[in-house]
Amino acid sequence: MAWSTREIAELAGTSLRAVRHYHEVGLLDEPERLPNGYKQYGVAHLVRLLRIKRLVDLGFSLPQIADVGDDDHHPEEALRNLDAELAATIERLQRIRVELGVILRQSAPTDLPPELAPAAAAGLSETDRSFVVVMSRILGPRSVQAYGDLLRDPPDDPVGREFDDLPADADEPTRIALAERLAPFARDLNERHPELNDFTDAPHSEGFIKRSIGKTLRDLYNPAQLDVMQRIHALIYEPPQAD
Repeated sequence: MAWSTREIAELAGTSLRAVRHYHEVGLLDEPERLPNGYKQYGVAHLVRLLRIKRLVDLGFSLPQIADVGDDDHHPEEALRNLDAELAATIERLQRIRVELGVILRQSAPTDLPPELAPAAAAGLSETDRSFVVVMSRILGPRSVQAYGDLLRDPPDDPVGREFDDLPADADEPTRIALAERLAPFARDLNERHPELNDFTDAPHSEGFIKRSIGKTLRDLYNPAQLDVMQRIHALIYEPPQAD
């Protein structure tokens, strides 16, 4: 007695479509046909189909099943490789669940990594938060952790709001005065968090990081704000000029 395609699919607990696909990709040999064209499957086909179904249920891809072949009924190496892949997947899913827990508890935005999630509750402006998001992608772990520490315990910035609200056409005396008031705050911030400017463990070159920071600043801040930043940098890092 032989089975039809529908019957062998039912016996194997799979679908007609799956059986036909296994034929197309070469996993299951084509059976003989009756004069009327109907396929007639035998025991060998059912055993092979059950084995394919079992490996698929275990998580093997069809190319992996093809690599295993027909003869090895206990593909130990393939099974161990699959077990390692599943372990890595479980670890990744557990890590995702931890991150989801942080996001849900803190109502944090999804564009921030877990160590920077407190930024959502730190009173950052949308512009500053966008800057932090970009930094999290181009800086190394130490710098990102420094940003996280800073956001968890933000310093008292008496003129930060004034900088955020600075119009693009602010006059030079206003920009100079604001830079002079912000410079001590920025200097103290750099001294307490030197890792913010440490690129040694970054995944990119220092040149790439500096170019990316420059582009990000130009995209996010208006000309007056950029001028204030440049003046602050000069006040902190450049020696005073002699009279």
